[in-house]
Amino acid sequence: MDVKGKKAIIFGGTSGIGLATSVRLAALGAEVIAISRNPEKAGVVPAGITLKKCDVLDRDALQALFAECAPFDILVSAATGGARAIGPFMEMDMDGYKGSFDKLWGYANVLRFGAPHMSENGSIVLVSGAPARKTKPGQVSLASVGGAVEALVRAVAPEIAPRRLNVVSPGTIDTPMVAAEGDARSQFYSKATASNLIPRPGTADEVAQGIVFMVENDFVTGTTIDVDGGWLLS
Repeated sequence: MDVKGKKAIIFGGTSGIGLATSVRLAALGAEVIAISRNPEKAGVVPAGITLKKCDVLDRDALQALFAECAPFDILVSAATGGARAIGPFMEMDMDGYKGSFDKLWGYANVLRFGAPHMSENGSIVLVSGAPARKTKPGQVSLASVGGAVEALVRAVAPEIAPRRLNVVSPGTIDTPMVAAEGDARSQFYSKATASNLIPRPGTADEVAQGIVFMVENDFVTGTTIDVDGGWLLS
């Protein structure tokens, strides 16, 4: 796919990986609509990006937005859906664990209601995470949700062909989701990536490169690409 002149809808497109994807696609000449619950957090965005507000868990609002923006060619969701439970499963608050699946429900809503408005040769990309296939202590909810996202992609891709559906799986990425600052932030990321083959956090732009690859490559569907610094081999 040559993205120049194509219309792209990016959920979670105003921060972190989603914002980096919005910027990359706009730089390639796509018309980008970046969507989140709080679009003002994006600040000043480059030309070619329009900001809109929507919650991926609000199905009525989501359907109205898709109808307003249709037709479009590219659909990406990097929206987290909300807070995620962290810690040992046997000590976990089960409501928190259940709430972690808001990411999956948000992706399912975006996929279910967005795909019908896409061009026949459109491309959809979702974001899972390395814990889906190699879980570290305290990551039960991340593993569960990421695994469900990847299974969803494999199951739905044949249904919506020739539209393509893929998933990008990041490792530890330096994004605003981590609230720590200064030395505390550096120490967090150093500890989290010490055993990786590439012992540093990835950048949002490095994940965005993987997403753009999935969008542009017309011979890839129903699969996962890892952008994880060697997480799975460490």
